[in-house]
Amino acid sequence: MADLKSTFLNVYSVLKSELLNDAAFEWSHDSRQWVDRMLDYTVPGGKLNRGLSVIDSYRLLKEGHALNDDEIFLASALGWCIEWLQAYFLVLDDIMDNSHTRRGQPCWFRVPKVGMIAANDGVLLRNHIPRILRKHFKGKPYYVDLLDLFNEVEFQTAAGQMIDLITTLEGEKDLSKYTLSLHRRIVQYKTAYYSFYLPVACALLMAGEILDNHVDVKNILVEMGTYFQVQDDYLDCYGDPETIGKIGTDIEDFKCSWLVVKALELSNDEQKKVLHENYGKPDPANVAKVKILYNELNLEGVFKEYERASYEKLVTSIEAHSSKAVQAVLKSFLAKIYKRLK
Repeated sequence: MADLKSTFLNVYSVLKSELLNDAAFEWSHDSRQWVDRMLDYTVPGGKLNRGLSVIDSYRLLKEGHALNDDEIFLASALGWCIEWLQAYFLVLDDIMDNSHTRRGQPCWFRVPKVGMIAANDGVLLRNHIPRILRKHFKGKPYYVDLLDLFNEVEFQTAAGQMIDLITTLEGEKDLSKYTLSLHRRIVQYKTAYYSFYLPVACALLMAGEILDNHVDVKNILVEMGTYFQVQDDYLDCYGDPETIGKIGTDIEDFKCSWLVVKALELSNDEQKKVLHENYGKPDPANVAKVKILYNELNLEGVFKEYERASYEKLVTSIEAHSSKAVQAVLKSFLAKIYKRLK
């Protein structure tokens, strides 16, 4: 795996160098330096799970056939396109949320002399994806399908972000809007398509598959993405900050979290009143009252039961798939996230 990661990072260097010498633009020393620094700051700093998943998935679809250098490069390039997409979303997301840190360092727009130039950098990151696809995939029979796939998933993610933003409008804090179906819609569109479906869809296209024949695979991956986000919401409150690498703030931030949605569902009138009075307030005393209520409602136990039922349902759906190779891809995804602690 360490080997795969270093190969993957080498491909990043190749792609970056190509973009910094793109003939469609007349580069100056300053502009090249800016983009070089911006890319290193925003693209490769995460866990790289989404990108590496393209290579893993493609390898499993090839059922034991060793990948040649060309296949590894192309699968890595598609993986990086997903990491570029992620960087574009995060750079703009941090501006929208007025966030302070990302991946343990200041958000890109908070870096001295960057500021709102970051908005244009986000647009540049987005535009790098078709440049990479055109350079390396234009002659492939699935080239148009790839462009289509990235456009579709970008639209779905932006629409999910929109639902999330308009649900938590400043000065319009209304818990009664928070339902399981709203939570599911936000998660499905904002996270599941690009984090779970996109890497596997890229691998399927490379393997010569037609995506319309794999709607069941998409549905299973969206389900998995939903389960992943529910875990995230749970860990925000109950995870160990040392392990998850951050201190959760969903309660203070008035997030449409799975925990608050379940709490609203399970509360009596008195408990609902406590939620309405304390949820979304930054004062630690308010946060503590919400957490006490979560414990009264045994949300840890409710989550464990949800996790068990989700896992069983996912395994059943995966094992119903006719292709053993596709089953292997889906099971490998599930194994990475089941009962995770961070």
